[in-house]
Amino acid sequence: MTSTIATRASAGIAPSGRRAGSMGLWLVMLAQLMLVLDATVVNVSLPHIATDLHFTRAQLSWVLNGYAVAFGGLLLLGGRIGDVFGRRRTFLVGVAVFTVFSLLGGLATSPLLLVIARALQGLGAAFAAPSVLALITTSARDDGARNRALALFSAVASMGGALGLILGGLLTDMANWRWTLFINVPIGVVVLVAVPRLVAETPRRPGRFDILGAVTATGGAVAIVWALIQAGDDGWSSPRTIGGFVVGAALITVLAFTERRVAHPLLRPQLLRSPSRVAALAAMAATYGGMLAMFFLMVQYLENDLHLTPLLTGLAFLPMPLSIFAMSRIVPRLVERFGAVRLVMLGAALRVVAFLPLTQLSPDTPFAIVMVALLLTGISAGMTFMPLTTLALRNVEPEHAGSASGLFQTMQQLGGAVGLAIVASTYAAFAVPGDFLTGGRAGFWSATILSALALAAVVGLVIRPRKVA
Repeated sequence: MTSTIATRASAGIAPSGRRAGSMGLWLVMLAQLMLVLDATVVNVSLPHIATDLHFTRAQLSWVLNGYAVAFGGLLLLGGRIGDVFGRRRTFLVGVAVFTVFSLLGGLATSPLLLVIARALQGLGAAFAAPSVLALITTSARDDGARNRALALFSAVASMGGALGLILGGLLTDMANWRWTLFINVPIGVVVLVAVPRLVAETPRRPGRFDILGAVTATGGAVAIVWALIQAGDDGWSSPRTIGGFVVGAALITVLAFTERRVAHPLLRPQLLRSPSRVAALAAMAATYGGMLAMFFLMVQYLENDLHLTPLLTGLAFLPMPLSIFAMSRIVPRLVERFGAVRLVMLGAALRVVAFLPLTQLSPDTPFAIVMVALLLTGISAGMTFMPLTTLALRNVEPEHAGSASGLFQTMQQLGGAVGLAIVASTYAAFAVPGDFLTGGRAGFWSATILSALALAAVVGLVIRPRKVA
């Protein structure tokens, strides 16, 4: 009995009984939902934000990408800090930073202030998110419990984006766009007060911090995303666009060079020696990039072309969270029966099928086609996220769980930022003033190609099933 309690305490769940541990897990999941929601909750409000704060078309995507780049670029550092200083402590610091800058973002009076607040929200999220997944993976009693917990986490991760659109529409219609940021404040306060009572601290582990790795990873991501967005306005051959890509590539090269030589690397090279893990990371990046870009385009189509209110726009996405939730109930059994790789491949193929009709949108397109595309996208996301998480975290030692989960979520967030930047740039390059569809169709083609890349990333694993059995 004593050893069981000690094990649970070291894993991060308070040793005050199964019920308290379950409540602690749900509170941590609530915080994770808040972090995921914030990637899309302002999406429905983008037209209103652009009008109120006078954003240009190119600047507007930074409301989403400012958060995603900071989140993704600093996730590895956040995971490492959690391993060294304790995951609960790091989680609480991250939630506190996220909550404060949610409030300040809601009070922003200029595009620059809002983008800065969004980036600092991403900083808080980068500290909190790796500890969430690490606490889940290390506290499971057995493989079955671990798969169920990962299914719940994956449902939150994939369903949160669509729920953010619905919540954003509701808040924008009932109040204004600022409440899409203010809503985080009471949630953050509840988590900060309750989690220390229900979740135990994890042991500290010795180590140093790879500051150079954090700077080069974040700087490289910012430079590449900036260059992709600028390409829509300045052109792909402009000096600023090329300069951004050169700076980004140089910083990523420095990152790759130094991580092999520092004593405590931010990105552990051995985590990339597993073909299944590398394929899962690539598939997650392309999957989330395509989905976040689809959200960005679909909101503008529904509000600008179909003239739906923000609330109706959010409700139009309802098939997605419902189908994701339904799939999360059966995916663990499907993984046990058919294997994670085959399920990911089927989900990726289904997402390509869902996106293809959106590349042919016209003023006469039946709304039912849009709804079916959203439904299929939700089913494919529910079928994909949990198996990808399983592949990415398989055979990771407990002491490296924070770093591995940080790497996985880094690829998710940076994939979303890069995918959105590519699609936003394509949309801007083909855009015609007053006509969304001309640029929108080109953007949807880009999102479809990203989904096809996710499919390609896992096809090779089917050819080598013994390697990932």
